[in-house]
Amino acid sequence: MAEDIDGRQFQVGDVLRVSCASAQTRVVHATPFDVTVEWPWARIDPGSAYRWNGQRAIPRAERTDEWSGLFRTTPGPQHLEVGATCLVGIPETLVRIVDIGHYDPPIDVGWLPRPHTMVIVLPVDRPHNPYAEEEGDTIDLDSAAPIKIELLSRA
Repeated sequence: MAEDIDGRQFQVGDVLRVSCASAQTRVVHATPFDVTVEWPWARIDPGSAYRWNGQRAIPRAERTDEWSGLFRTTPGPQHLEVGATCLVGIPETLVRIVDIGHYDPPIDVGWLPRPHTMVIVLPVDRPHNPYAEEEGDTIDLDSAAPIKIELLSRA
């Protein structure tokens, strides 16, 4: 069971409606496969053992064999080049919790605030493969991003 900062309880199998209001950012790197943007919410953790650079990559195209994650850009990443400004956020998405991680003390990931509880989610229409190494996307329940989470149903 996971508890967010508002005291809500989540568990594996729960179906959530998630969204995040878009924030303006700038593209700092681009490849044929993804664009990297300055992350508008988290701050670099000066006490971290890791050297996060304050950026996050967004895939240019949805791959058929894996989900590219919650966050999207407007305009779409396939239209962005280095130096462009765009919006980044989460359009309203229905997801299912497939795993939960609890960290006490909060985990050192390179940014602040350090995560205490993270849930791994997949779109509700995507099957879960428990043997996949990198499946789903992570929602940090302590995130500085204004992620809105609504519990729709309990497994």
